[in-house]
Formats: sequence, structure tokens, C-alpha cells
Amino acid sequence: MISIVGAGPGAPDLITVRGAGRLRTADTVIYAGSLVNPAILGLCGDNSSIYNSAELTLEEVMEIMRRDHGAGREIVRLHTGDPSIFGAIREQIDILKKENIPFEIIPGVSSFCGAAASLEAEYTLPGVSQTVIITRMAGHTPVPERENLASLAAHGATMAIFLSAGMLSEVSAALLAGAYTEETPAAIVYKATWPEEKIVHCTVGTLSLAGKAGGISRTALILVGDFLGGSYERSRLYDPGFETGYRKALICRRRESE
Repeated sequence: MISIVGAGPGAPDLITVRGAGRLRTADTVIYAGSLVNPAILGLCGDNSSIYNSAELTLEEVMEIMRRDHGAGREIVRLHTGDPSIFGAIREQIDILKKENIPFEIIPGVSSFCGAAASLEAEYTLPGVSQTVIITRMAGHTPVPERENLASLAAHGATMAIFLSAGMLSEVSAALLAGAYTEETPAAIVYKATWPEEKIVHCTVGTLSLAGKAGGISRTALILVGDFLGGSYERSRLYDPGFETGYRKALICRRRESE
């Protein structure tokens, strides 16, 4: 069995219980060395063979999987965050299916969730934003034209922008071409939940200056939107006057008690 495991945002204790269990019993671990916190490898057994996929091509990764699967070894392919987000797992899955090699996918905590926790923030605030857009700037890897950042920025929703910390000026310009203003709140979160985590609060207009001042140019998330501001509406879910399938409105309960 090959287990494709999400390592979580960085802190070793934020990997899932299932993912940690697979690492402890794995004979072979292939990890995304450019992004996965190496401290997580401390969960591996003493006799595990460990490979850094940052130094390998897809073909080389798959050859290790084929060889060790053929030898009856348990294999973990360890991706950062949750493997379904910018994890490049589809190309691996298609090869495994074609070759009838059994696999499973174990989800993980994405870095955008870890960043929100570090910011003590909620992405979906009533009256502010009920939509989170997860995206990236076009770089070495292009994005579909319909998904360019300026087009997505037209919605004015909460945005979590991955893999773009080295292009902060371009990110700012694209956001300003949409519904955001120079004063829209933003934050740059470097290595969310790692010991060396760094948070820089800024605005859309000051993204580039803030990144330079903080010495951040990679391994960071850019978070944008009024969810970082101070105004929002109270959730109706816990409002005394709101009735749900589990709780009657307070006025109804008072009438029933009279």
C-alpha cells in the first residue's frame, strides 16, 4: 500500500493521527523536502528509508514507489498541508491506477487553516465574506486565463494566495485591479505554525513594502480581505431569536414556560 499523506501546515503535532500512524510503520518515506517540516520525520521508524522529493523528478519518485512496492514495503508519500491543494498528486495517482498499485489518500490540515489559527481569524464572517478563494499568481506554473488573480479579485471575497510571496508587487497590482482598495487589510504569514513563523500585517497597497521589511520572499501565504478588519455581524446560529432543529427561539421557550 502507498499512503499519500498530508503532513499538515508545519507543526509536527498538527499531522493527523492516521497520518502519524502511517509514518511510524512506513518502510519508505518520500517527503516534499522544500515544504515539509523535517521535524515531522522524527515520527518515522529507525529503519525507514527516507527520500527528499525536492531533489527528484516525478519519474524518479515513481521508480522508488514501484521498486519498494514490489519488495513488499509500506510506502508513505508525504506532502505538505493537505495533498489536495497544490500537491501535484493527480499525476502520481494516475500512474498508480494505471499500474494497479494500491494507494490511499490521508488528508491533512492545510497551511491556510494554520495561518488563520495563528492570526486568530475567521475567514467567513457574517456580513463581510462567506467565500474563500484559494489561488496563486501565475509564475513558472501558469494558471488558466479565466482564473487570473485580477479576475478573481473582482469578487472581493476572502483570498488565500499560495506560492506568490516572491511576486508581491504583482499580487498587489492584480488585487487593486479587482474589488480591493489600497486600504484593504492583508497579512503575510511565513511558515504558519512552524517555530520560525512570522506574521506581517499590512494592506493590499503595502504588500510589497511589508514583505521586504519582514524579509519574506518565499514559503508564505498572502491573506487578503475585510475578515482581517474589525467589523462584522453576529452569527444568527447562536442568536437567542434564531430557531434551529436543535433549539427553539428564546421567545418560544418563554411562552412554553408561561
